[in-house]
Amino acid sequence: MLDLLPPAPADLPSLLASLGAVAPLFDALPGVVFFIKDEAARYVMLNQTLVQRLGYRHKAELLGRRAEEVFPDRFGTLYTAQDHQVLASGTQLEDQLELHLYPGRQAGWCLTHKLALRDAQGRIIGMAGVSCDLPSAHSNHPAYRKVAAVDAHIRQHYAQPISLGELTAIAGLSVAQLERHCKRIFQLSPRQMIHKARLGAATQLLGQDLPITEIALRCGYTDHSAFSRQFKAHTGLSPSQYRDSLGTRAQPTAP
Repeated sequence: MLDLLPPAPADLPSLLASLGAVAPLFDALPGVVFFIKDEAARYVMLNQTLVQRLGYRHKAELLGRRAEEVFPDRFGTLYTAQDHQVLASGTQLEDQLELHLYPGRQAGWCLTHKLALRDAQGRIIGMAGVSCDLPSAHSNHPAYRKVAAVDAHIRQHYAQPISLGELTAIAGLSVAQLERHCKRIFQLSPRQMIHKARLGAATQLLGQDLPITEIALRCGYTDHSAFSRQFKAHTGLSPSQYRDSLGTRAQPTAP
């Protein structure tokens, strides 16, 4: 079976040359951003979806540049940091729920996957990645009604503590069944669904003049630091940095 696997490339240019014939297929994926980067985290191959979402016309305008140079600050910083982590450690990033840039330069949710590329000697020569838009729920799935009830409960009660046992009771499913059906129907784990609801509400509230501590409590976080950690993990910025990027600052409160 191992003989059926393609040989490791001699170097990154060789890999890019081998992919040249199928590169147009990547452009036919409107809901998927695809890219390859070199050891310095610079784009060396990408699809037209990414070009369009960044507001450019031609791929050549992005080649040789890093994510932090072409994305808005609140996104690019996170993406470049991820790239350097993958390139330095060789670890694979899987099912990373994060905000992404959508048509019209609006933020939306996606799942990102990144992996290191290695040559025949096992040396890292670059990295590849995809970011897939979260599609609409598969409403024709037999377990849709049960899992939709879980989703509705999360969206209604995200400001309160939510346990996995509480969600399994609502769905009438075991933990394993709930995890499997949530991934199949919503492409997210139950925990990711909770994060998405809370952080989505937080991005809206950060556009208002509310203290960040209050926003944290309104979105189901026990304290400011827990909120900040989760928010930065998914957006690349602290809540205050994200607020500044929107041009909105909370009014000072009385001591």
